[in-house]
Amino acid sequence: MSLTAPPAPAPRITYGAVLGSPYVARLLGGTLTGRLPNGMAPVAILLWATTSGHGIAFGGLLSALYGLSSALVQPVKGRLMDRHGQSVVHLPAAVLNSALLVALPLAGPCGGPGLATAIVVAGGLTTPPLEAGLRALWPSVLPDPRLRHAALALDTGTQGLLYIAGPLLVAALASAYNPVVALAATAVLGLFGTAVVALAPPSRRWRPTASTSSYSTEVRRLTSPALVLLFVSLTGTGFAIGAMNVWSIAMAEHHEQDMLSGIIPAAFSTGSFLGGLLYGRRTWKGTTADRLITAGAVFLAGWLPLVALPGPLAATVAVAVPGAFLTVVVACAYVTTDALAPAGRTSEAYAWLILSIGVGQSAGTALAGRLAEQPLASAALPAAGAALALAVLLAARRRLGPTGQLPRGRHRRPLRGRHKTP
Repeated sequence: MSLTAPPAPAPRITYGAVLGSPYVARLLGGTLTGRLPNGMAPVAILLWATTSGHGIAFGGLLSALYGLSSALVQPVKGRLMDRHGQSVVHLPAAVLNSALLVALPLAGPCGGPGLATAIVVAGGLTTPPLEAGLRALWPSVLPDPRLRHAALALDTGTQGLLYIAGPLLVAALASAYNPVVALAATAVLGLFGTAVVALAPPSRRWRPTASTSSYSTEVRRLTSPALVLLFVSLTGTGFAIGAMNVWSIAMAEHHEQDMLSGIIPAAFSTGSFLGGLLYGRRTWKGTTADRLITAGAVFLAGWLPLVALPGPLAATVAVAVPGAFLTVVVACAYVTTDALAPAGRTSEAYAWLILSIGVGQSAGTALAGRLAEQPLASAALPAAGAALALAVLLAARRRLGPTGQLPRGRHRRPLRGRHKTP
């Protein structure tokens, strides 16, 4: 009979413990506030254009250009953060972005559509890279991998709420006052949230881990087949989201229920938030690659009921399922990216991940718009995007490797002194 007591089970992770850790609530809250303009600016720009006599077509073009320019420049900002730190990138970007949004209403009387287009594109290019920056901070703020797992799930799950609260806030301000006030509020929130993050000690002290590899070697590793395949799969994931947004509008028109265009994406985002909360509360067995593929399979299965052309209530309930597993897909993708990216290039790698989803979302939106008048094809597009994502993940399974544990040993010990990240 052994006299040795069995090891005590590890204490259960709670979100109270995560948010109670130093700087976590400030960084998460500041990032969400600073990124709220991502959900506000496109709507505010569209409303400003339509009320300024430019027409909805031009307003839609400006809105799309803002989102596209913001996504395309993400890797450049990630690389700048990896070289120079976070605060020196975040603060100038936030100041310029806010100034451009406030200046946009002056474009009408001063320069017309050409100036408005230039201001909007410049505004998109100067959006602060808060999402990639926050993901790079977690290892230094939360050395415990279980707390980091919960924080990443909470962080990822709350992102969808920005695209519920942001448009609603813009609509309320534009209705109560005018779109110019909505643009000003967008600018203020973005600047305030970014300052909260950029002036926090972890962000000010953060520096990437120095790499011993040559630059050419790092580039090859950042463009390794495993990372490229992972990003291609996330393009399919983004495609499904973009197609779903247009499909919800088609559903609203078909059933003559305007609110469906907002209710269906809101149900999807709510599922994402709840899925993130559930996923982050426990430690999962198996590798991250296995969880990523399993979540991708359920993400695909969740879209299949739409092909049966369900009614409004059934459709609203159905989209919550892929929404719940979107958080798992994205959270596992970040962990996998961290394991595969070279030291000193994680911010840039995260930015490419964000760009991949954004490009896929734009492609899904564009194609779904073309097929909006064909109910079956429109309803099948989200599943098609998810199927592409899963097929690429299955093809890349061996390359992704067993990343369920701590990647390459880079987070095994708390960092002392200056905060560094892998």
